[in-house]
Amino acid sequence: MAVKIRLKRLGKIRSPHYRIVVMDARAKRDGRAIEEIGLYHPKSEPSLIKVDSERAQYWLGVGAQPTEAVVALLKRTGDWQKFSGDTSPSGITPQPEPRDKVALFNAALAEADSEPATAAISKSKKKADQADAEADAPAEAEEA
Repeated sequence: MAVKIRLKRLGKIRSPHYRIVVMDARAKRDGRAIEEIGLYHPKSEPSLIKVDSERAQYWLGVGAQPTEAVVALLKRTGDWQKFSGDTSPSGITPQPEPRDKVALFNAALAEADSEPATAAISKSKKKADQADAEADAPAEAEEA
């Protein structure tokens, strides 16, 4: 049985996520995999690549053939260099830490002296004009 290491596509239209999987060469692209050994999210900045190095080395060692795309990913993580003895450097960039939105909100709130700059809900222009007209009407009635 010919075994390949290839990408299995997941995600929505224009938002692909891939899993690096080991599967029979005759299986469909998104068919049943023998084993999932990694993740690839190309749309995140920088792209996320996670590979279980131990399992990738095992499958390469027993003769699984990676596709061109998977070879490129394995070169970025350094797993291909371990397997083939290549001396070229691996080129993966670390994923940045996600921003803490609560801390950003609290910092902005402290900067604004804990008071909102505007009302939470603004009145529509027509209602504001009617309220001003009603306020003026009792004042005119008192003068007369």
